[in-house]
Order: sequence, then structure tokens, then C-alpha cells
Amino acid sequence: MVLTLNEKKLLLEIAKKTIHAVVKNEIIPEPPEVNGNLSLKYGVFVTIHKEDQLRGCIGYIMGVEPLITAVVKMAKSASTEDPRFPSITIEELDKIEIEISVLSPLEKVDKIEDITVGKDGLLMKRNFYQGLLLPQVATENNWTLNEFLSHTAMKSGMEPDSWKDKNTEIYKFQADIFNQSIL
Repeated sequence: MVLTLNEKKLLLEIAKKTIHAVVKNEIIPEPPEVNGNLSLKYGVFVTIHKEDQLRGCIGYIMGVEPLITAVVKMAKSASTEDPRFPSITIEELDKIEIEISVLSPLEKVDKIEDITVGKDGLLMKRNFYQGLLLPQVATENNWTLNEFLSHTAMKSGMEPDSWKDKNTEIYKFQADIFNQSIL
């Protein structure tokens, strides 16, 4: 799937309007009727940064509803429901940057050599543990493949070397990542 520049801009505008409405305790605007890519079901994450620091990130791993609807829900959640951070405040609205990552379908990894750091994101799970890191996280932190695997395991709530366990499932995916710099 390749989103057009106009589709990306629309998703960013919708995410921004949603976050502003939620923070100001206003009614969230209804997204416009769409077809094509924005009406299809894809996994998507909305990430909020403030002064280059993570401020919220929530998403769907797999597509469960139309992309345009999912962006509204994930923007709301990233701004108020990420358990790692307090809700975004009105004072912060002019200081935040919004990034959207639209995910490809998951692909099971049989050999870790098939993972490309900087291109692939990872989902790791075993029993009740599950965690995901987007592709850009490894790049932003300058991680090696082993570091990326270890951090994904820790994000899952497992020990850093749990990725070596034969009972740990590893999936990779790619993401179309865009932010407000395109506006």
C-alpha cells in the first residue's frame, strides 16, 4: 500500500484536530467520507513527540477498522490514554509533533537474519507477553539487530534474551511513516 501525499496530509490534519478537540474537551470532528486507501483496514500508530521526546504512542497492530477511523481513535488514545505519560495539556498543543505509522501485514520471522534494522518493526510474543517496536525506534536509538530484539523482548515484559527461546514468536512488518513536516 502506498498512501498519496494528500492522503497523508488528511490523516495528519485529522489527528491534529482530534488531539486539539480532546485536550480542549470539545466534540471530536467526524472524519470525512472516504474511499480507497483511507477506507481500508490497516494497523496504524499515532505517535506524539514534544521537543523531540516521546509524549504518547498508541496504535493497532492489525487493521480492525477503516484507516481514517483508526487514526481518530489512536490520536485520541495517544494524547490521553498512554499509561506511560500524563494526558497532553492545552499548554502543550503548540509544542507537539504528530507522527503516523501505517503498518504492513505481519510476517512471521523464521530466521533473525531476515530482519532489517531500520526497515522492519518487530512484534514479539510468548504466552501472555506481547510487545511491539516500530521500525523507527531502532534507527532513532542506533541499535544493532540484537539490541532491537532485546529491547522488543523487554517491551513485551520478557527477559532481554527471550527472543532466542524457541517458544517466542517474532513477527516483522514495515511502516509508511510520516509526520507534520509534509504539511
